Amino acid sequence: MPASTQLSVRDVVTVKLPAASAYLSVLRTATAGLAARLDFTLDEIEDLRIAVDEACAMLLSQAVPGTDLSCEFELTGEAMRISVSVLTVDGAEPSRDTFAWTVLSSLAGEVDAQIGSDDRVTVTLQKRRGTAGAP
Repeated sequence: MPASTQLSVRDVVTVKLPAASAYLSVLRTATAGLAARLDFTLDEIEDLRIAVDEACAMLLSQAVPGTDLSCEFELTGEAMRISVSVLTVDGAEPSRDTFAWTVLSSLAGEVDAQIGSDDRVTVTLQKRRGTAGAP
């Protein structure tokens, strides 16, 4: 099939679970499994597991009780992009001048946060393979 007619397939996994810390082990396990699929090093996998846990902790503190936490993992050849989102009580973006944000940035590489029109807050992490310890 000619390259111009091939469809581009996104490699995306979405996990939806109750917005409660008791379920975060599911996301840590999914993160590790997907990062291993991209041949991340053991250190990079552990960094991502901790980063996902930290991002979720930021969001769970402001989640509307009884709602779901959604996590989307997008895999590309050299990177993993992880977006964690939850419907929040106040729609406040996590503070970027905290120790938690600094730790998150050092573990994941690229970090951003956005607020949707429905007060859904999303924290997005992107980690490239071979960037362990890089800001």
